This record gives sequence, C-alpha cells and structure tokens, in this order.
Amino acid sequence: MTSFIIGAHKNRSIPTEWRDDADRNCPFCRIIAGEMPSTCLYEDDKVIAILDILPLRRGHTLVIPKAHYSRVSELPPEYASAVGQAVTKVANGLTKALDNTALNVVCNQEYAQAVPHVHYHIIPAPSFDSSAGVEPSEKAKEKEIALSRREMHQREFESREELDEDEGKVLAVRIRANL
Repeated sequence: MTSFIIGAHKNRSIPTEWRDDADRNCPFCRIIAGEMPSTCLYEDDKVIAILDILPLRRGHTLVIPKAHYSRVSELPPEYASAVGQAVTKVANGLTKALDNTALNVVCNQEYAQAVPHVHYHIIPAPSFDSSAGVEPSEKAKEKEIALSRREMHQREFESREELDEDEGKVLAVRIRANL
C-alpha cells in the first residue's frame, strides 16, 4: 500500500530520536501517559488501540504497545503477543461496527514509519459502493481507463483529512460495543 513512497526512504540515515530511550518526546508514549488526547477503542496492561487522527478511511485504527520500541523486530515476545491479540480483537470489532470485513493490517519498520514507536494500522478497505474519495485523473477520464494501482494509492493518501472529533467519538462507541 505504501510502496509508492518507499523510494524516498532508501539510504536515509536513521534519526537519533528513533533510539529506544527517546520515548519522552514520542507522541504515542505521551498518549499512553495521558498527556495527549486520543480516541481510545481498546486498552489493556500492554496495548492501546486508538483511532488514527489522519485516517486513510473511516475506522483507521492504530494498535500500539505501551512499551516504547522503535522496531517491530525488537519487540519482546510478550508485547508482540499482546499486540497480535489486540489486532485480532479490534479488527473483529471494526468489521462488525462498519459492516465491512475487508481490512489492511500494516506495520512499517523505519521506512514509511511516521512515528518511531511500533504500531499496527488496521485500515478498513473501501466499500464496493464507495470511491473512498479517490477520483480518476483527467487523463483517465478522457480515455475512460481505470486508475493505476500507484495512482489510486497516491490519490487516496493525498485525500486524507483530520479525524473529526465528534465523528470519532460516535464511531468509537460503535466499535467498542463490538469488541
């Protein structure tokens, strides 16, 4: 899904703030500590699941371990297990709340990772009756050809808007009711 931006991240140096001891400035650590707001869907002693503030689609959720690790390859087994269980639980709740069983579950490590704290994205796929805000280019309209996969992903990424707080609260209630 994010392959169109991979090239921009090749051969880049790893930022110093990605060190595992840099959690004092991590937005996810601040959310977990209650220092920043979020729309929480699920929480236990090792994991939190929140609605993404810049969702690709309605219901886009982040599942985050409460311990700060920058790379999924370094996540201790007890946190990896807890995250996996939470991903399954939240995905189940999302599919029921949105009446859509199609999902993308993604975890980036370093490239395309905006926040250097392990997190999984659970992204509902577009409904068959929805364009998900993606319109074909003028060139595609003129020739009546479908969007390329790359063009579709680029347009979808560019169409992201901030989560409306009130809509997020209503959606969170529906999802939590299905957990």
